[in-house]
Amino acid sequence: MDIKLPFDFAENPRNFLRRSGYAEINDFNSGKTSYVKRLSQQHYPRFHVYINEKDGLNVISLHLDQKKPSYAGSHAHSGEYDGEVVTQEGNRIKGLIKNQMDNQTQKKEPEEK
Repeated sequence: MDIKLPFDFAENPRNFLRRSGYAEINDFNSGKTSYVKRLSQQHYPRFHVYINEKDGLNVISLHLDQKKPSYAGSHAHSGEYDGEVVTQEGNRIKGLIKNQMDNQTQKKEPEEK
């Protein structure tokens, strides 16, 4: 599931995801940074997020990793890119984005005296 951040989204995506309950991980093989949110104390299942740029906007690419890759060097896993659980988490993130945008708007409005 892809979630576009608004053009005027002032929060750093990294900070936003960390405040949203995601931990940053670095893949030393690919050099890519991504973010995960565990569903239990185990490593899997977990939500997995990448930040990509598309059409000049930052896009949060969300999926659910069900298990560890099958064999060494493999990037294949049992990932779900849609479904009820992914949709619920996507809606949670969209709500947090809306809250952030509302906060930004309130800060821009002049105070009445």
